[in-house]
Amino acid sequence: MALLIVGLVLFLGLHSVRIVAEGWRTRTVARIGQNAWKGAYSVGSVIGLVLIVWGYGIARQTPQLLWLSPTWTRHLAALLTVPAFIGLVAAYVPRNHVKAAVGHPMVLGVLLWALAHLLANGTVADLLLFGGFAVWAAFDYGAALRRAPVSGARRAAASWGLTALTVLIGLVAWVGFAFWAHGVLIGVRPFG
Repeated sequence: MALLIVGLVLFLGLHSVRIVAEGWRTRTVARIGQNAWKGAYSVGSVIGLVLIVWGYGIARQTPQLLWLSPTWTRHLAALLTVPAFIGLVAAYVPRNHVKAAVGHPMVLGVLLWALAHLLANGTVADLLLFGGFAVWAAFDYGAALRRAPVSGARRAAASWGLTALTVLIGLVAWVGFAFWAHGVLIGVRPFG
């Protein structure tokens, strides 16, 4: 469990710098340079992610059950991950209506993914992993919305074609992950 916790603190801590220390981040980037900041941030994030995956894998071997989720929550979780995948894709496809509507679709996608998995899983490790990401995503989304008016960023006009592409890619990615990759990578097949 310790590896999972250290990984979460490192990964989510790095991803929370703009939430809690925007001024410090700005000064540090100015002092060491954008490339050095991105390099250190990336290395720290990868180490954190590796520790999360490793620690969660170890914790799953001896699960400590907090609650038993009803079977229907797995179906709801599968449904909630559909817009989570679309949100992830929407963060990278330019000028789509999803991004125009919510501003930060990846963060909302992470929040939906985390809440979906909290519904369907009830161990201590699940609570730490998915609960940690849910709390982070909620705070990050709020901070991003507060930053938006300050930055003066304007969004380009959204395109229905790019929105359709966003949804299509998100759905294909969800199908591939739900029916194949989740079982291969996580060891759990959501659809048997």
